[in-house]
Amino acid sequence: MPIPHVRMATIALGVWAAAVSSLWAAGRVRLELVGDARSTPLTFQEWAQVLGKAGVKDVRIRAGDPTVKVGIENQGTPQTPLYVVTGIVKSRDELLLPAGVFRRSDVSRLAQWLEELAAHGPSNPRPQKSAFGLTAEQFEQVQRDLARPVGFATLAQPRAEVVAKIARQLPLPLELDAESGQALGDERVEEELQGLSCGTALACLLRPAGYCLVPRAVGGKLVCAVVKARPALEIWPVGWEPPQEKPPRDVLPILFELLNINVQNVPATQAVEAIGQRLKVPVLTDHNALARHGIDPAKATVSLPQSRTTYSLALQKILFKAGLKYELRLDEAGRPFLWISTVKPM
Repeated sequence: MPIPHVRMATIALGVWAAAVSSLWAAGRVRLELVGDARSTPLTFQEWAQVLGKAGVKDVRIRAGDPTVKVGIENQGTPQTPLYVVTGIVKSRDELLLPAGVFRRSDVSRLAQWLEELAAHGPSNPRPQKSAFGLTAEQFEQVQRDLARPVGFATLAQPRAEVVAKIARQLPLPLELDAESGQALGDERVEEELQGLSCGTALACLLRPAGYCLVPRAVGGKLVCAVVKARPALEIWPVGWEPPQEKPPRDVLPILFELLNINVQNVPATQAVEAIGQRLKVPVLTDHNALARHGIDPAKATVSLPQSRTTYSLALQKILFKAGLKYELRLDEAGRPFLWISTVKPM
């Protein structure tokens, strides 16, 4: 009767090994996010809510110092690991983690990465991915390449020609197929993009035609593909929100200077253009959002009684009367500009 005993022992050993393997993989993850000392409690609260809705439970957010670095540390044991992930709150829409840069739209991907970390532990040999499936180094390279300024005038020029000329300025290839080239057509560019970064300019030029910019790594080489926009597609944005450590007053101080203002029955476009010229920053418009909500700023007449106020408040009031709003954004080179969109969500 020895054989049954050996078999039972073998089965028991297999169950024990499976149990140990399961225990080894069943780690826990704690996410510790550190913000700049000037980060607002509201920013921390918003990130906590976004992460909570995505199912990320063990989260701690606090103010920190500039010496904090992202990383992963096992504060448990090899059998019962506790992976403490340190990340940095860069802004209201950007987290820097060991796996790369995550935005609010990436929160599901972030939750999945944390689940994989708990199950399998850190995978140091593999390059960590950030936005667009790129490694952090690849993403930074794309940002540097797209930060090159547009070196020619664009106002009233054919859109397709402007895109082609920008493509020739870029060190990385711009993939533009025949269909997208036809979609851009001979429509004239309504903004002066000279001096802005190529990335922000391209994103602005492609958007009204229903197309967008998507960086990719193909065969180890970086390219920027021009593709048709669709829901849930991760796309290169028209500029970036200023980082938390650099509030709007530091980005564009003149925006908050006091002045005497008196606007009487003028088109909203005229008023905004005049303020943009005084601020000496480009003013870009989200034509898609305006068309969707049937808003034509050239036909919207606005008035603002004589008063002493800031450019910021004056812009808010003038635009709101036309159903619009503005955002202060930065291009890839850090140059500020105004992004005009609708009060209603897109």
